Amino acid sequence: MLRYILMRVLATVPVMAVVALFVFLMLRLSPGDPASVIAGDYATAEDIARIREQLGLNDPIPQQFLTWIGVLLQGDLGTSIFTNLPVTTLIAQRIEPTLMLSLTTIVFSVLVAVPLGAVAAWKSGSLIDRFVMLFSVAGFSVPVFVLGYVLIYVISMKLNLLPVQGYRSPADGLGPFFAHIALPTMTLSVIFIALIARMTRASVIEVLQEDYVRTARAKGQNEFTILIRHALANAAVPIVTVIGIGIALLIGGVVVTESVYNIPGLGRLVLDAVLARDYPIIQGLILFFSFVYIVINLLIDISYSFFDPRIRY
Repeated sequence: MLRYILMRVLATVPVMAVVALFVFLMLRLSPGDPASVIAGDYATAEDIARIREQLGLNDPIPQQFLTWIGVLLQGDLGTSIFTNLPVTTLIAQRIEPTLMLSLTTIVFSVLVAVPLGAVAAWKSGSLIDRFVMLFSVAGFSVPVFVLGYVLIYVISMKLNLLPVQGYRSPADGLGPFFAHIALPTMTLSVIFIALIARMTRASVIEVLQEDYVRTARAKGQNEFTILIRHALANAAVPIVTVIGIGIALLIGGVVVTESVYNIPGLGRLVLDAVLARDYPIIQGLILFFSFVYIVINLLIDISYSFFDPRIRY
């Protein structure tokens, strides 16, 4: 197991190197002069030249990349052009709302989607099954920002049940925290629930057709025990896998959801940096999100042996 974990950790190094190269080239080779965009419409030629020198844009591309990688390996993600603050400081200031929103979304989605998918598989072909499939299609089809504004209009403006926008830290009290995080969580959870419920249904249906399930039924075990102990437990590996894959959807959805609900998290920081063309922040956040995604999928790979003892590394 330790050897496998070490090999998987080492395998993340070339992945991160490719991500770093892609991010660097994507920003450097995109159309337009970054210095002119940053300087604004009324900048003089001297202002543009000063910014180009500050960003190191006058150096050859390979030299720029090596300089950037050297600083990156020291744990420095760069400094914001407009706020003049280190990117690591900006990430530390904004990470709590994003982390809380992600955690509540994952927990809420798993608690809803897994039972929903298992029941749909158990009652395959019934009205419950068709409702789950219809919900899955709708969950993938409705954009996050559309769903967010619909929930704000209905739940906050018409029914006056929850705050429209904003964020409260758990340190301010669990009541205000859950009141402000409920709507963003529901908005972001829909697509995640649709994905997990669909995979859970397909996996459980496949397991229910196995010989050991028929044997359990022949021994007289009740259907609930068969569903939980035999079907759902043996379908756990693909369900956990799709949860890890769905983290990418979650990261993309965070950017939109935080903008809709005015949450001061990393998603809003990404949007503000893109609009301002603050390249150090964009590069740093893409690398940070990529690192988080790789680490989560590494943990999911390691968890396989706990869900299925037959898996050995």
